[in-house]
Amino acid sequence: MNPQNLSEMANNIAAFFAAEPNHAEAVSGVANHIDKFWEPRMQKQLRACIAKGEEQVHPLVIEAMQKLSLPA
Repeated sequence: MNPQNLSEMANNIAAFFAAEPNHAEAVSGVANHIDKFWEPRMQKQLRACIAKGEEQVHPLVIEAMQKLSLPA
């Protein structure tokens, strides 16, 4: 999948959870959503996108991805 599409989807998830007043719950919400609904290949691609700095990614997404274990 295209890095721009991945980052847009991840940023949309983060925008939804950004309204959560508790920062830790917002990060967990993003992490849980990505873990539950994104296939491992998409998660790997998002990690690569973040590492390379290819696209702007919401800080909640970056924190959430650090909480998730690496997909097999």
